[in-house]
Amino acid sequence: MLKVILGHSDDPDAQGAIEEVLEQCVSDLSNLVDIPPKAGILFAAIDFDHTLILKEINQVFPGIDLIGCTTDGEISSMLGFQQDSLTLMLFCSDTVEIRAGVGYGVKENPLTAAHQAVHQATENCKTAAKLCIPLPASYLADGSTTNGGLILEGLKLALGYQIPIVGGTAGDQFRFQTTYQFFRNEVLTDALPILIFSGDILLSYGTGCGWKPIGRRSIVTKAQGTVLYEIDGVSALEFYQRYLGDRQPTAENPLAVYEGDSDRYYMRVPNTCDLQTGSINFLGDVPEQAIVQMTDFNRDEILHSVKTSLQTALERYPGTEPDAILLFSCCCRRWLLGTKAKEEYQFVKTELAKAIPICGFYTYGEFAPLEAQGSTYYHQETFVTLLLGTK
Repeated sequence: MLKVILGHSDDPDAQGAIEEVLEQCVSDLSNLVDIPPKAGILFAAIDFDHTLILKEINQVFPGIDLIGCTTDGEISSMLGFQQDSLTLMLFCSDTVEIRAGVGYGVKENPLTAAHQAVHQATENCKTAAKLCIPLPASYLADGSTTNGGLILEGLKLALGYQIPIVGGTAGDQFRFQTTYQFFRNEVLTDALPILIFSGDILLSYGTGCGWKPIGRRSIVTKAQGTVLYEIDGVSALEFYQRYLGDRQPTAENPLAVYEGDSDRYYMRVPNTCDLQTGSINFLGDVPEQAIVQMTDFNRDEILHSVKTSLQTALERYPGTEPDAILLFSCCCRRWLLGTKAKEEYQFVKTELAKAIPICGFYTYGEFAPLEAQGSTYYHQETFVTLLLGTK
């Protein structure tokens, strides 16, 4: 059995918001008998007093395995899409193990941080891990960024490559300055909090982006980390200029990076350019020798990709119906959609036959496999749907 409790408040005052959220959760919990929450996920706007919020949660639910992060927007089945809000999802179960772990110093030592987080979360588990939800740091106090690809690689090494990893990186409302992560009663800035699910848990996931590959497929001939120097032997900037002319590369035209020789791809968003070298720094690693393709975007297709993501997850779900849905959507999607961003959640709501607790946030990068039982990838500009249940 898995019972999921949800609270969501758009009160701009931290005290008022957390009081409202906890009141909603406690009221819903009153219908359960002897099954207190085991774990929870908290998504919060950047300007709240997060220390106060965690203190209040731990007073009501002492010792709860709680993780969370700041966001670029919050989503729930209670209030839909919001900004400057606070949402909390609690998990109650007598058959599912849910445990939290955290790794510190994720920027300098992502592999070590991932190992630390997984070890803490699994050391007392009675059954093997079936799912990992990570909510790592992205931007740090000094303005630097963490490497989502290395964080993912560390989690794969610690968990095993067969365990699905589905989640997103913390945001700070498009300021790109400092993001915060939450672990139990700690507010952190350079950390990797995770939840590990094991035992009697059923799950599925789906992805969708909506960008259309254009032109011919090409090969990355020179790259280092997130810096792409050459594609097909010409500078990355020259490659882009073939499609954009003098216009600088932006989030409107990411690269599709293909999974081997398949038709499945993940997205990489250009960030800054070096006019002297012709290189482009992306918001994620671009492997040398990877097959890539330019993309173009259409707002209607971006919104339709939400349906693709949800329907894929529903078709893959191994049970009768899920007990909870988690959504992870990219901040670049929200920015490009503008006032239509709220329609992403509306697409999900419209497609569901019955009410299911939904919680999610706008991220600075997403984690999800591209196919069932496939390897997990670090994404951008992607909408990820995760279904959880026991039925």
